[in-house]
Amino acid sequence: MAVRRRKLSNPLALAVMVLLMEKSMHPYEIAQTLRRRGKDSSTKINYGSLYTVVQNLEKHGLVEVAEVQRQGNRPERTLYGITEAGREEATEWLSDLLAVPAREYPIFETALSLVGVLHPDDVARLLEERLSRLEVQVASARGALETLPRLFLVETEYQAHMVEAQAEWVRGFLRELNDGSLPGVEAWRTFHETGETPPEFQDLEDRHVEQ
Repeated sequence: MAVRRRKLSNPLALAVMVLLMEKSMHPYEIAQTLRRRGKDSSTKINYGSLYTVVQNLEKHGLVEVAEVQRQGNRPERTLYGITEAGREEATEWLSDLLAVPAREYPIFETALSLVGVLHPDDVARLLEERLSRLEVQVASARGALETLPRLFLVETEYQAHMVEAQAEWVRGFLRELNDGSLPGVEAWRTFHETGETPPEFQDLEDRHVEQ
């Protein structure tokens, strides 16, 4: 199943279209509803980008002005509704996201790929800090799951599982780092203590260049 290139790539656009399938809303109400339902834990939401997203959705014919409300001297409010093209786009986009795994680039993976520049003792200390924070996140997510039916917080359940999996990996890596069983850890330590590249590291680099 190939993923079709979308007119908009910001996930907030998908959240807006899905919400407008319920009823027409103005941008401020959209933001408040998403936050009230806890969707800001899975989708980045801020008012400035939300207005831009709504404008872009309108530009591509995915939403349209449904009503302009005027109440006394208060500023008028523009309500937006989903178009048929918007319903189709949202349905197809959500289907793709659910069915097709996408390669993502979490910043923690970037940090791990560069971790050798730090002393292993410093890495252990920093990962201990991360582990403590991950455990707090898991506890918080588990607490949130008790507030609403599971269906309405399924993304929070997924997040909790992912954080738990990361915490378990960090614990295992820390054990290897602290007890010296991590392959190459002594050479890593020697590099930082002497400033000289260990022969085994240089051999790996040479083999990579030859390939």
